[in-house]
Amino acid sequence: MLLGVDVGGTFTDAVLLGDGVLVTAKAPSTPEDQSVGVMAAVEAALARAGRQPRDVRAFAHGTTVATNALLEGSAARTALVATDGFTDVVELGRQARAQLYRLCAARPAPLVPPELRFGAPERMTPAGPLRPLTREAAETLAHEVAAAAPEAVAVVLLHAYRHPRHELAVRDALAAALPDAHVSLSHEVVGTFREYERAATTEVDAALSPLLGRYLRRLAERTRAAGLPEPAIMQSSGGLADVASAAAHAARTVLSGPAGGAAGAAFAARAAGVERALCLDMGGTSADVCLVHDGAVAETGASEIAGRPIALPALDVHTVGAGGGSIAWRDAGGALRVGPRSAGAVPGPACYGRGGEQPTVTDANLLLGRLRDDVPLAGGIALDRAAAEHAVGALARELKLDLLACAEGIVRVAVAEMTRALRVVSVERGIDPRDHALVAFGGAGPLHAVAIAEELGIERVLAPRSSGVLAALGLVVAPRRRDVQRSVLRSGETLSAEAVVADVAELTAAARDALGASDASVAATYELRYRGQAFELAVPFAPGAPPATPARLREAFEAEHEQRYGYRDPGEQVELVTVRVSATTPAPAPPGGALAGGGPSPGATLPGPAVVPLPESTLVIPRGWTGAVRADGAIDVRRDDRSAAR
Repeated sequence: MLLGVDVGGTFTDAVLLGDGVLVTAKAPSTPEDQSVGVMAAVEAALARAGRQPRDVRAFAHGTTVATNALLEGSAARTALVATDGFTDVVELGRQARAQLYRLCAARPAPLVPPELRFGAPERMTPAGPLRPLTREAAETLAHEVAAAAPEAVAVVLLHAYRHPRHELAVRDALAAALPDAHVSLSHEVVGTFREYERAATTEVDAALSPLLGRYLRRLAERTRAAGLPEPAIMQSSGGLADVASAAAHAARTVLSGPAGGAAGAAFAARAAGVERALCLDMGGTSADVCLVHDGAVAETGASEIAGRPIALPALDVHTVGAGGGSIAWRDAGGALRVGPRSAGAVPGPACYGRGGEQPTVTDANLLLGRLRDDVPLAGGIALDRAAAEHAVGALARELKLDLLACAEGIVRVAVAEMTRALRVVSVERGIDPRDHALVAFGGAGPLHAVAIAEELGIERVLAPRSSGVLAALGLVVAPRRRDVQRSVLRSGETLSAEAVVADVAELTAAARDALGASDASVAATYELRYRGQAFELAVPFAPGAPPATPARLREAFEAEHEQRYGYRDPGEQVELVTVRVSATTPAPAPPGGALAGGGPSPGATLPGPAVVPLPESTLVIPRGWTGAVRADGAIDVRRDDRSAAR
């Protein structure tokens, strides 16, 4: 059987896939040591399946260790080595502000304080060394760094993406002076230009890798002792990596959790024959949204986590603080707000009976009859209606509202927040959500999916039978993957078919070598821009596509530019800035089909209004909508014809 385990803010989900069935289990997450919750979920899944650890053929894991450390600022003691005169590049950042007129809004402080920043006596240009770094200077620098006793070191030298020899010299000197420290080199971590983004990403990688490494070693020890295979770790790109690779570069896993959900959503969309889908993963702490076209999740060459740029390939997932455990509150102006603060796994929503006293979205859904207090939630949690009434009632009195009106308001505000997030990945990018289906999953996603669809004008909602653990299922079906990228900066005469082929061939060899699979499937992504533009648009070429000649690159880029910005400029020169190659090998095929137990029978019709219990979640179908249960157990909910006409 194949095993997948996803760690969420409230629950840790496990799925076992094989023998013609899908077995699922949940256990409370254990933030102090996620491996405890992981093993509890695995044990529960094995017990439900009646199987032993030796029956598990492959184990895939999505973790939030790096994400949580970044959000909480609990990084390892890290030093930064940069070209002399450029040690403050991360603190200086860029002039751009997310909110133009909030002059008092500050960016996150660098993970490396000023006293741990060291200048390297060297200078590299795009053409080669201007000021060579001598061996003696590198050794002296390494001893200065060692005297500060860092646990990790980020090395970011000018133009190392093209000429890495100075970074390699610093690495060798640090290995002698600080043999136990983790060292992240910018040309290995990022491999592209833009000094600020490259430095910030390398700093994150160095600061988080020791923490993630310790966690993964603990988990590997526990799985080895239990007789399980070593886990493969989900990366932000949606592909799996071995433990050693993930521990060496934690920055590649900062979206590990959401990436599993996105991979599961793409799998569900493909199974239902849905070519264009918006996906909503609503868990206990947050909601993640993404776009799926032709069975693949949209990707991006860079992302931002907690205000810090991560210049690495990632699935294009947008996150908002709207989950089942999101806390409802009254702001200074008297308005009802929901999130981003969450009750989390401990104490959880008030209705969990674990000491929580603040009202949450889950409490509101219980009071509105969308959840039942006589049936435990997945994970064995019995809901306490009286506790929910007490928590929501206190907020209702503050707002001078009736109890149920307050509960309805909490849900409506949460729906508005998730609708806004879906507009970010669709409307704001020139994509009409009305010709998409909404794939809803996570423990709370199907509860609110149809209400969100009505706000966006979407006519179809798909709720997989395993929607409550779809992120864990996404881990099982995810491929192994490695990405290699490099800035090439080609235009005019240097942008030739021969040059592009040579760039791709070199990166392909590096990606396959990193993956350890010489026959891995390869896809290339080209980041292009019009001459004079500051940033690029990514144009993917799938495996087996015609060669990326300059003419094909231009046409694909201009089509994307027109969709995104509404125009193209045929007379302007196009520049190829970065080439990225992804090497993948498919996930092992499960033995036999798979169908989760529980839920309505295939072929059933479910007219609204209805509350439909699923194995790990609940689907709400309002009046004017009807659900049809597919052969694989997924529920296809569509607007009634008469309702659509009105």
